[in-house]
Amino acid sequence: MTEEAPKPHKRRVRYSGKNPRRFDQKYKELDPEKYAQAAAHIIAKGQTPAGTHRPICVKEILEILAPKPGAICLDATLGYGGHAREIISRILPGGKLFAVDVDPVELPKTEARLRALGYGPDVFIPRKMNFAGIMALASEAGGGFDCVLADLGVSSMQLDNPERGFTYKADGPLDLRLNPERGRPVSDMLKSVTAEALEKILFDYADEPHARTIARAIKESPVPVTTTAALAKTVRERLKAAHAKLDEEIIRKSLQRTFMALRIAVNEELSVLDRFLDILPWCLKPGGRAAILTFHSGEDRRVKKSFARGEEAGIYSSIAPTPIRPSAEERHGNPRSACAKLRWAIRSAKPVQ
Repeated sequence: MTEEAPKPHKRRVRYSGKNPRRFDQKYKELDPEKYAQAAAHIIAKGQTPAGTHRPICVKEILEILAPKPGAICLDATLGYGGHAREIISRILPGGKLFAVDVDPVELPKTEARLRALGYGPDVFIPRKMNFAGIMALASEAGGGFDCVLADLGVSSMQLDNPERGFTYKADGPLDLRLNPERGRPVSDMLKSVTAEALEKILFDYADEPHARTIARAIKESPVPVTTTAALAKTVRERLKAAHAKLDEEIIRKSLQRTFMALRIAVNEELSVLDRFLDILPWCLKPGGRAAILTFHSGEDRRVKKSFARGEEAGIYSSIAPTPIRPSAEERHGNPRSACAKLRWAIRSAKPVQ
């Protein structure tokens, strides 16, 4: 029996130059535990290291939720686990944190990070599921949660990775699904949607002022729009041709809104949010607290109205009178927090009539 020849050592491909541009070349950013100094330098510049996520309004959320030792809590949008880590540290000993996320790519990574910190299955209970189905978790938790957090923003890991299709800054497949194992990508959706329906998506989900121009550009493209670069090129060229006076900043914002609207549509985000808001108070213990971070007006309006209806019905004893915004310092240090709004509600301790 002959021995197998040893495999030749494969050197890691190093990027050329000081600042790598491609996502997969940013090995220092993608491994912040190993290259902590490099990650800290990037954060100090007001940027987020590739493949990571910086939690928003941490101090404000902890003040609202007031997690205490022994509390049973839920992080309805686990993401990178930044908020979860802070909550767990405050509910021990005796507490439990349930956490859900639909992303099969990022969830195992976050679970591994939190397990490495010593949080076993008796403390940290993750589930791959949509947060609209948390009623079952409330039963598993023993009748409800002391506090619930939902951060509705797309994580930086999803935004930065061109393979997920969330960004127009690098070319990749036009996917935009939070769970790439379910449904169909945006590139498929664009093949079947009408120009009128697409215009409505852009206007309703992103308040896009050039919705008609963009919708027609996509549907009239001589080749199917299947990549992020192709979508960005199609939108940019049509806007410049139709509105010669538009500057690059206005076009950039239209691109952002276009990607956001398509992401909301393909993931059915607003209908999922509506379901979550309907069941949320019944997942809270009497006196339980909820905090929700939103990132665009469509989300914030829904949260505001749902909390107001709940307070009027006596389901919530009190709600946020106005949204809480990230501090000026946080907005400067983490520009991705700039559009965030935080609202809270407290479940009534009295039986609802």
